[in-house]
Amino acid sequence: MVAEGDVAADAERLAGKVARLRLFENAGRRFDRSVLDTGGEVLVVSQFTLIADTSKGNRPSFSGAARPEVAEPLVGRFCDALRGLGVPVETGRFGAHMAVELVNDGPVTIVLGQEPESH
Repeated sequence: MVAEGDVAADAERLAGKVARLRLFENAGRRFDRSVLDTGGEVLVVSQFTLIADTSKGNRPSFSGAARPEVAEPLVGRFCDALRGLGVPVETGRFGAHMAVELVNDGPVTIVLGQEPESH
């Protein structure tokens, strides 16, 4: 998902975060291993609907999502940055209607985005 206002530096920073984030358990069942540590792969499927704002009414608003002409190159930059770090990447087709199957092995789902501003 690419939000309105995201830039190339965000894509590169998030790629580094995804590659190094310790999301996988070690032998002691602690989240202590990254996709780089495990030799894992990443499936990147752009999903603007994750940015849905449901705070008003019953129809979600997607106005916070970046326009496709902005989002698609940033998704590509994100994928290229992951590959540059040594992470194998597969992708969906941008803007396509896809049926994606996955096994979410564990209780962890994390949305990464802009870092909170420090005061």
